[in-house]
Formats: sequence, C-alpha cells, structure tokens
Amino acid sequence: MSSHPVIALDVMGGDVGPAVTIAAAEIASIRYPKLRFRLYGREDAIRAELARAPRVARDAVIVHTDEEVLGTDKPSQVLRRARRSSMGLAIEAVKAGEAQAAVSAGNTGALMAIAKLTLRTMEGIDRPALAALLPTMRSESVMLDLGANSECDERNLVQFAVMGAAFARTVLGLANPKVGLLNIGEEDLKGTHELKAAAAMLREAELPFEFTGFTEGDKIGRGDNDVVVTDGFSGNIALKTAEGTARLVVSLLADAFRSSAMTKVGYLMSRPALRALKKHLDPNNHNGAVFLGLNGIVVKSHGSATAKGFANAIAVAHDLVVERLSERIAADLAGVATLTAPKADATE
Repeated sequence: MSSHPVIALDVMGGDVGPAVTIAAAEIASIRYPKLRFRLYGREDAIRAELARAPRVARDAVIVHTDEEVLGTDKPSQVLRRARRSSMGLAIEAVKAGEAQAAVSAGNTGALMAIAKLTLRTMEGIDRPALAALLPTMRSESVMLDLGANSECDERNLVQFAVMGAAFARTVLGLANPKVGLLNIGEEDLKGTHELKAAAAMLREAELPFEFTGFTEGDKIGRGDNDVVVTDGFSGNIALKTAEGTARLVVSLLADAFRSSAMTKVGYLMSRPALRALKKHLDPNNHNGAVFLGLNGIVVKSHGSATAKGFANAIAVAHDLVVERLSERIAADLAGVATLTAPKADATE
C-alpha cells in the first residue's frame, strides 16, 4: 500500500451531497495529512465545494458522472446502471486498486448490492455483514449484522464473530475483544438451533478473542461485550430500538428541565454533564458502518450525517486501510476454516 492512502468518495450520496462530503473530506485531511481522495459525482458541484476545501483540492482526483443513486432507488434498478453512478464508480475504484476504500452516505441496500457484485466476498466468507460502533456505558462496542442478512445459519454467525473481533481489534485497539451472541437468555439451553450450534463452534475454535457465550439485549448498552453478534433481522431492530431510546431519553430530560423554574435552575447546574451525555449519544460521533467480508473496504455513513459525522466515517475507512483489516480477517478465518466448511451431503 502507498504511504498515501486513497479513499474514493461517493460525493453525491446522502441527504445533502457535495456540501457535506467535501467539507468532511477537508476535516479528515487535517486529521490525516497523508490522506488522498478520488471524488465521484458532478464536476461542477464538486469544484464549487472544493473552493472551500483547499487541502482536498490540492491533491484530489475528480471523476465526473451525472448518474447518482437516489434514496428511493431499488437495488435491482441500481445494478443496471451501477458502473455509471457515483456510488458504483467509487466502489469500482477499490476493485481496480485506484483506492483502498470507498465511503458513501447513499442508499444502504444499493450500496450493499453494488459492493457485493463488484468486490465479491472473501474466501471463507459466505455473506458480508454490516457492522458499526454503538455507544455503551463503558465506551463503544461493535455490533453485527445490522441488516444485510435477515436470516443466518451457524456458519454465518461464526464468520460474523471472526470479522467483528478483527474489526474491534482494529478500530477499538483491543488485543483480546470479548465476543457474545445475542440471544433471548444467557443459558446454554435457550435460543435457536443456529445460535446453539454457533456457540458450540466458537467454544471449540482457537481464535484471538474471548467468546463469552450468550448475551441479552439489555446487556448491549452496558458494554459487557466488545462485539455483539446476531442476524441482520434482530440486529437492525436492536439498533433502531437503541437509537430511538436515546432520542427518547434526551427528549424526556429536555421536557423535565423545562417543567418549572426550579428545574430550569437545575438544568443550568447540570448543563456540562448533559452536554457530555448528548455528545456520547450523538450518532455523528459513532458514524461509519462497514460491510465486512468483502474483497475491499466499503464504509456506509448515515444519510443525514453532518460534515463532522461523515468525517468520522472517512476516519473509520482510513484506520481499516492502515491497519489492514482484510488481512486480519483472512488470517483469523484460518482458525475456523474446518469448523465452518460446508458439510458433505450424507447421501454421497
């Protein structure tokens, strides 16, 4: 890899487009001076924003396209024009070796479809998984899958555990992350056949992480595990529930502090603590979900992310490139290769 990591940006993705993505690239380039960008989208719109981003403008490569993926587009529709869209071209740059990672705030389903079709899954991985950082009482935890796969078997869950642990070691700097399987109880007898089988496989394997067994939904926010593994159906519900609960808590606190003169005085006294809480719960500070298991790095930003939030997604991509996440996952998969290999048909 070059000493100057290159990130491909889908400039047109998200709710705001170039105004946020270019401003975010400028923020990221201050944090990582060696970072370089390839910018995909309408050239006139990109150059207008580059006038306010001198660091990015100095070295960026602009690739013009009028095609962009809309939030309302279906993945099947997008695939027919993937190679002409700003999203598709950014991912194609990773495949061609022109960039080491792609970042987009665009349509999640379309991004997943294009990335999987273009980059394919790594050897030993059946399905890619969407992973992200969640705020906890201790710090942050990794959770996957968050919606890429609604149904998973035990082999998928084991592969997710391996990828999630590698992601935690890379992004959170943990030498021996704790990994748990999300279940309806902590007892070994509870859960689906797939969960029980995955737990048995993880206990048997020798891997660079600590498998803690099953964990329940109310333990996610406590941060008992550094990595929480589940299928995409349950993971997406858990994520949306956590985000909604965070908004509810902030809203209820605001209403309570406005309820009387006495509580307004209390607000003034507790304002520093409340600001710290709001910062910890702000999705922009944990922005940057990753499609793990592909032959290349693709990071998904919230569509409504601010420039600071999108810059955090770029930072995630940068760290995964520099720390060689794909190589770590490939090495760890060797430890479970025999366990997750497809079983031969008993009739053969």
